[in-house]
Amino acid sequence: MLEPTHNSELPPIPTKRYFTIGEVSDLCAVKPHVLRYWEQEFPQLKPVKRRGNRRYYQRVDVEMIRTIRSLLYEQGYTIGGARQRMTQEDEVPTPVEIQQVARDCISDLLKAQALLNPPL
Repeated sequence: MLEPTHNSELPPIPTKRYFTIGEVSDLCAVKPHVLRYWEQEFPQLKPVKRRGNRRYYQRVDVEMIRTIRSLLYEQGYTIGGARQRMTQEDEVPTPVEIQQVARDCISDLLKAQALLNPPL
């Protein structure tokens, strides 16, 4: 994710599994109605809904909201620009995917080496 510039001024994210919309609002300095609007605008933002359609956000959601907040309020992106930037970030491979590609390459190279240098 992006490194938000002023998000260090926000309170630290507690080590909890789920956060209510009010808690996320306080943690990200964004009003609840703005969070609900961002859910419509950013397809990546999908909090878990339980009991009477109540939203429960996970830590990754809070971090994403902080990134969106930084893009919109600090870096001057429009909603469309921030959505496009967030979509581009989704296309970046994760470290696990990179490791898997590296393992596959090593495996292929070892097979090629075995074919080129057969045991005597």
